[in-house]
Amino acid sequence: MHFSRVVIASRFPVVSLGLNCLLEAERDFRVAARCNNSASCFKAIRALVPDVAILDISMPDMFGQALLDIANSRTPAVRLVFLASSVEDRDLAMLAEVGAFGVILNDEEPEALLQTLRQVADGQRMLPAPSNEVAIASGQPAIADKQLSVLTDRERQIMRLVSEGLSNKEIGRRLKVTDGTIKVHLHHIFRKLEIGNRTTLATLAVSSAGPSGFTSD
Repeated sequence: MHFSRVVIASRFPVVSLGLNCLLEAERDFRVAARCNNSASCFKAIRALVPDVAILDISMPDMFGQALLDIANSRTPAVRLVFLASSVEDRDLAMLAEVGAFGVILNDEEPEALLQTLRQVADGQRMLPAPSNEVAIASGQPAIADKQLSVLTDRERQIMRLVSEGLSNKEIGRRLKVTDGTIKVHLHHIFRKLEIGNRTTLATLAVSSAGPSGFTSD
């Protein structure tokens, strides 16, 4: 059976160990190395050439020439995925510059994290564009039969606030997180529901309101 080799890099031992346990429990992933600093991480990537590297965005010296060299290397492509507690718009621009395939928030559900990693391993880019709003370049199939149960509580909360007409910045202020973090959440929501914009999301939220559907906090 084919499996994806992964390098994990985080300055927090509990995070790297948790990711290791999560991935090793799956048949299609193998953890090739765990690192606790950017230097050892880059060394492992060069030596092992994994399929995917999960990198803690907060590690010191993460965004330097070494990362650019890896991103621009002619060796088999290593798909970079970054782990973050929150994301600013400037972070998304920086991640796009180094060719990142995705960003995963620390509060992401394990199944959603695994789904993202599988899609990245298949070559899909899961990084939101660093622009004013989030959009996904895909068709918009009918959403009447989509189950909101695939969304996390935070995603459902954001969906409700979108339906109220709030912008990313306004939602971020309401929830006390950055607007870039809201952008990442919206990207995940759109992917899960297979929709392409916030207008469709707001329509779905309104049509699903009620005792048996979408509810407020």
